[in-house]
Amino acid sequence: MKRIALIVLLASSFLSADVRLSEPIPSMEKPREVVMGISQGDDESINHGLSTANNVLKFYGPEKVHIRIVAYYHGIRTLLKDEKDIAVRVRALQQYGVEFVACGNTMETKKIPASALIEDVEIVSAGIAEVIERAHDGAFYIQP
Repeated sequence: MKRIALIVLLASSFLSADVRLSEPIPSMEKPREVVMGISQGDDESINHGLSTANNVLKFYGPEKVHIRIVAYYHGIRTLLKDEKDIAVRVRALQQYGVEFVACGNTMETKKIPASALIEDVEIVSAGIAEVIERAHDGAFYIQP
């Protein structure tokens, strides 16, 4: 039985060592910076984006990664209160420090009032410009 436990332990340590972290290693003082765009409004695209954020959080730990998700175009659906199942996932990610940003241009075009958004969502004038500026600041850009 000890032999099986040792094999499992060695296998799990091998699997967890498959990603070689780049310098500087992420820390509380210097977390990885990530900006993610969600522009598609179908369930699969939205859930894939939220799952990607969750997987990044699990890998690094919430204290070693800062994620900012920008929803624009049809992806704005991600941030609507009325989308109950999606809203639960967004609120859960917010509890781990993930920031959500809504595109003001999209809201204006689609006539979405700020009151329709989930609480603690930031609104910027242009979502795509927010993505560009965060990437320019050094954040890794992810488009799931």
